[in-house]
Amino acid sequence: MPHIQLLSPRLANQIAAGEVVERPASVVKELVENALDAGASRVDIEVEQGGAKLIRVRDDGSGINEADLPLALSRHATSKILTLEDLEAVGTLGFRGEALASISSVSRLALTSRTEHQEAAARVEVEGRDMDARIVPAAHPVGTTVEVRDLFFNTPARRKFMRTEKTEFNHVEECIRRQALSRFDAGFTLRHNQRVVQSLRPAESAVDKERRIGSLCGQQFVDNAVIIDAEATGLRLWGWVALPTFSRSQADLQYFFVNGRVIRDKLVGHAVRQAYRDVLYNNRHPAFVLYLEVDPANVDVNVHPTKHEVRFRDGRLVHDFIFRTLHRALADVRPDDQLRGAAAQSFGREPEIPQAGSPESLSSGYGSQSSSMSGQAFAPGGFGHSAPMPRQQEWKASDQMGFYQSLNEGGGVASAPDGYTPQPISITPPQDSADEPPLGYAIAQLHGIYILAQSRAGMVVVDMHAAHERITYERMKRALAEQDLKSQPLLVPLSLAVSQKEAALAETHGDELQQLGLQIERIGPETLAVRHIPALLRGANTEQLVRDVLADLIEHGQSDRIEAVTHELLGTMACHGSVRANRQLTIPEMNSLLRDMEATERSGQCNHGRPTWTLVTLSELDKLFLRGR
Repeated sequence: MPHIQLLSPRLANQIAAGEVVERPASVVKELVENALDAGASRVDIEVEQGGAKLIRVRDDGSGINEADLPLALSRHATSKILTLEDLEAVGTLGFRGEALASISSVSRLALTSRTEHQEAAARVEVEGRDMDARIVPAAHPVGTTVEVRDLFFNTPARRKFMRTEKTEFNHVEECIRRQALSRFDAGFTLRHNQRVVQSLRPAESAVDKERRIGSLCGQQFVDNAVIIDAEATGLRLWGWVALPTFSRSQADLQYFFVNGRVIRDKLVGHAVRQAYRDVLYNNRHPAFVLYLEVDPANVDVNVHPTKHEVRFRDGRLVHDFIFRTLHRALADVRPDDQLRGAAAQSFGREPEIPQAGSPESLSSGYGSQSSSMSGQAFAPGGFGHSAPMPRQQEWKASDQMGFYQSLNEGGGVASAPDGYTPQPISITPPQDSADEPPLGYAIAQLHGIYILAQSRAGMVVVDMHAAHERITYERMKRALAEQDLKSQPLLVPLSLAVSQKEAALAETHGDELQQLGLQIERIGPETLAVRHIPALLRGANTEQLVRDVLADLIEHGQSDRIEAVTHELLGTMACHGSVRANRQLTIPEMNSLLRDMEATERSGQCNHGRPTWTLVTLSELDKLFLRGR
């Protein structure tokens, strides 16, 4: 057996560099974080050849004393923490004191710095093979400049794993994007091969912050984002989340910061996906820039060398807070929120609304409606089928309760809801366009599929089946929420072979599982007996359902599997119970559907995540026909 030996400082630093310095972007990240921790209000980054040849980071922070310069390049030397109590409540981006030592071990590094109490600056230089620091006088304003040249020059095996110059610079640019999103109070400049790529001034006001978000994430993201700001139990979540219709094919526009530190956390990711579950199209990803503020003592940032992962002291509290905040924010989005400002984009035009009794009103649905309706329209809750239907079936909340009760009692469902019984009311057309509903007024039906509506912003096109599907689905969910989820005993209990961990988990969370409609009994060290399941899911794969619930409890400390499967079933029922294509609707029926959409949560998407309506503004129509040119 070989004898145990102490590694040389140079070799130990190069091993540490393998964790800290993955590529040029890793160096930029560590240096920019040091600059921000030093109180910099301005950080200038310059790279050449994607960072392989040169990385220079200059800041106007507090600087480093000349006597501390050699120590700054030593391993585990830092001014950011001193005691164990400091480590348990880290409030800075860096704290381990190993970044500069690791970087200098695989590059030629020069550090120049000056504090406000020094008359002149000092410069220290080191190279990977020679760890002896050399200090010389230098000219430099208050602050610090770090130059890293010839990265991995002494470790060819590491250098060959670097990608093309363009790829490496893209990673650098993404790193600066994250830092700029995390600190609005600091300005950033990024140059590549002497060319300015990004120049950002400090953003103090809300307008400046949105301008920075638009510059870094795209103005379209800002235009389609909901502003979040919520506080509860010592937590604050704020930022921007995109509407479900602004989804992405990949998770490339997702930024989450905890106390200013960008992280990738499975708990956070699960909470966000859960909030978008009802409104996101298949295999699409949400976009967001979110900031979580929490007591530093309640989050552990010292769980990964790159500090990209954190551990919350009460993960379940954080998960629920994020989920409920985003879930409510997305549910509260209404068409008028999405249409705000659309009219202003239409060259300030305000189309006139035809007056009651005018020839235009007879064909557009304003004032006197179609003759078959005798000047009456439906109430907001009264969307129904067209007049030729021989019989209409009423579908109210009270009937939904009876429907679920019969289902839970094992009676099953003979048919899905056909529609709503129209409730006629008199309607007076608005005299002022300011009183116009967000989705305007229906004027026609296209191919039996789409509703065409006119609003002051332009033309609204509605997919009537998708819109009615969401309305029906939300009403069914509300009806289900107003009563307890009934469970149904199994004629023969289902025996499951599980691990001891899963068996103990089921025994510990028995009360929570009971609330989900599951009665599970531990009958052996590695055996469970399932005796009751939710009555609504009696046709589901019980074994797979229970195993998925236990897996969720192990992974996240809770499970929404029952709710997800239940809602999936309700969504299927709502789909079959919604108005179908080629169903001819009257103008009042179309208007009633529009009013229902304006009052329904998540009405911008159907149960499958497809958009339910779109707007073609007047300015867009003018461009199509070259008007005003």
